[in-house]
Amino acid sequence: MTAAKLGIRRFGALNGLGLVTLVKREASRGLKDYNYQLLGPAVTALLYLAVFRLALHNDETGQLLINFIAPGVIIFSACEKAYESAAGSFIFDKHERIIADMLMAPLTPIERLIGYVSADCLGGIAVGVVVAVVTLVFAELGAAHPWAIVAFGLLGMVFHALVGLLVGIWAEKWDQFSAIHTFLLVPLSFLSGVFYPIEALPGVFQAVMQWNPLYHAIAGFRYGMSGTEAGDPLLHLLVLAGVNLVLGAWAYRWFRSGYKLKP
Repeated sequence: MTAAKLGIRRFGALNGLGLVTLVKREASRGLKDYNYQLLGPAVTALLYLAVFRLALHNDETGQLLINFIAPGVIIFSACEKAYESAAGSFIFDKHERIIADMLMAPLTPIERLIGYVSADCLGGIAVGVVVAVVTLVFAELGAAHPWAIVAFGLLGMVFHALVGLLVGIWAEKWDQFSAIHTFLLVPLSFLSGVFYPIEALPGVFQAVMQWNPLYHAIAGFRYGMSGTEAGDPLLHLLVLAGVNLVLGAWAYRWFRSGYKLKP
């Protein structure tokens, strides 16, 4: 009997329907509770900028600093969302014992990887847009290099989404999710030039900062919005792309082997 008579579906090289369904499922999960998922980061960003505005007494130097900080706050918020969505989804599914639903779906490891990362980046984009809008209360935003805004915004979110996937697959408890966020990602973010130019650091710390992927994401995104250069934008792009390729290969290997996913 032929495959058509048996009712067997042939997806070809790419299961487009399954991939789109996965993206819709994960993106809707990540933004379902908009009061927390969107308004929370927006309020946090406003508080960051309000503190600096009040501390600097609204002078011209203070406005310049606010304009410098705003791009970092935007991409920081978007990347945080990408990590939270990626890791939280897997840990929740494990605890609810519904992770098998994902494993039984007719998707290849690369389709799963693309689907999850795409959905997490969509959530990050939504948060980034909302935060960018509310920062206009204090900051003067621009688009000096639109290509850099898009490229570094996406690469930064992909980095966080991939880290989130790896943590979500590896972690057994919510404590492990929080530990990676608190002791790794937050320090890397705050020490990557969100609130200050890297030139303010001693020379040895500037050298160490070159190994921080988040520094490259924030510096590149700020270059895109304000035109402020901190190093070579092409170098930032290559470093982020290289790190993401390594993390992507790592996540693909875990999807393919079923590490901590299969019973």
